[in-house]
Amino acid sequence: MYRPTHFAEERIEVLYALMRERPFATLVTQGKAGPGADHLPLHLTPDGRLQGHVARANPIWRDAADTDVLAIFHGPQAYVTPSWYATKREHGRAVPTWNYVVVHARGRLRAVEDAAWLRQQLDDLVEHHESGFDHPWRVDDAPADYIEKMLAAIVGIEIEITGLSGKWKISQNQPAINREGVVAGLRQQGTTDSQAMAGLVDAIE
Repeated sequence: MYRPTHFAEERIEVLYALMRERPFATLVTQGKAGPGADHLPLHLTPDGRLQGHVARANPIWRDAADTDVLAIFHGPQAYVTPSWYATKREHGRAVPTWNYVVVHARGRLRAVEDAAWLRQQLDDLVEHHESGFDHPWRVDDAPADYIEKMLAAIVGIEIEITGLSGKWKISQNQPAINREGVVAGLRQQGTTDSQAMAGLVDAIE
């Protein structure tokens, strides 16, 4: 990933926060058929590992086991028009761009077929994502025989993170007067990503 210095994000706590807030990742692998990409939630454990599961019919757990993989976590992103820049109105020297936030996690993938490990992974995943609901669903809410059948149809994956890098391209290369215009323009759009991006740009010191 190309990362000019002013867009590089190195703080582990910031990278971890995005990975937990937006866990639906793109997992890039190199298998027998060439490069591939799967899309799945990856749960970041307290000790810095990524855990998830895939359908047993998905060849990734065989083809990519014991190989180096790349998990990409996508944060907010937004198109930025030069019309929001005050300097554009002064001299016209401005072009559109795209603001975005992304984390790359590299590591070695291992497949896990242990039923107890899988059940714990499911419990952790469900607890994390159900916690915000008034009546959180739990795995135990489903019949035990049904859960056993579902567990038999999946395989766990775990990635020991060996490299982590982040890119926060959020208008840091623009003067404050232009960033003010970007924030105002993004907030007018009213989408979830535009609001999140506006907050990031506005927080630049």
